[in-house]
Amino acid sequence: MNLLAAGPFGILAELASAAEVRALDAALQGIRADEPDIEDVVPAARTVLVTFRQSAAGAKARSRIAALLPTLRPAADGGGAPGPLVELPIRYDGPDLAEVAELCGRSAREVAERHSGTEFTVAFCGFAPGFGYLTGLPEELQVPRRAEPRTSVPAGAVGLGGEYCGVYPRSSPGGWQIIGTTDAVLFDIARTPAALLAPGTRVRFREADT
Repeated sequence: MNLLAAGPFGILAELASAAEVRALDAALQGIRADEPDIEDVVPAARTVLVTFRQSAAGAKARSRIAALLPTLRPAADGGGAPGPLVELPIRYDGPDLAEVAELCGRSAREVAERHSGTEFTVAFCGFAPGFGYLTGLPEELQVPRRAEPRTSVPAGAVGLGGEYCGVYPRSSPGGWQIIGTTDAVLFDIARTPAALLAPGTRVRFREADT
C-alpha cells in the first residue's frame, strides 16, 4: 500500500489489485461509524480516496486514519461480507455481439450463456452517474474496446471493455463492445439511492424473455 496526500483533508491509498481495493473499502466503511469526520470513501480501479471534513476535527481524523491504514493490510481475496445482489434483465441483441463472439472463438449463444452465468461485483463507479465497473468477467470474454468509439451509445446498453463489464445509464459516447441491452434504470434522481449499483453490489444478468 502506498499512501499519498490528497490535499490537507484527503488521503489516497494506492493498491496492487482490485481485490485489495474492495477489502480496504470494506474495512474503511466498517470504521466510519466511529469516525464521523470521514466525509467519503471512494474506491477506484487501484486506489481508495478517503476525504475528511474541512475542520480541525477533520485534520485530526486524517492523521489517525493515515496512521491506521498501513496496519489494515487488506486481504488478497477482497474480504468483507458479500454485497446485495441485483439482477438485471438482458437481451443479447447488441451490435457487437457477433464480433465479440469471433474474438472469443465462441458462438454468440455461448457468449450469452457464459455472460449470464457469471456473478459480477461492482468494483467502483465512474464515467457517468450510475455507471458501475463490474469485475468478475471470465477471461475468455475479455475483449479490447472498439478501435473507433461510438458518438452515441443508448441508455441500457451492456458492454465489455478489457476486464470489465458495464451498463450505460444514459445515452453517451462510448467505446465498449455492446453485447446486449437492459430496461433496468441505472440512475434515477427521484429514487433513493439514485444509483442502482454501488461498490460491492453483486450483479447477475438474467436473460429476458423475447
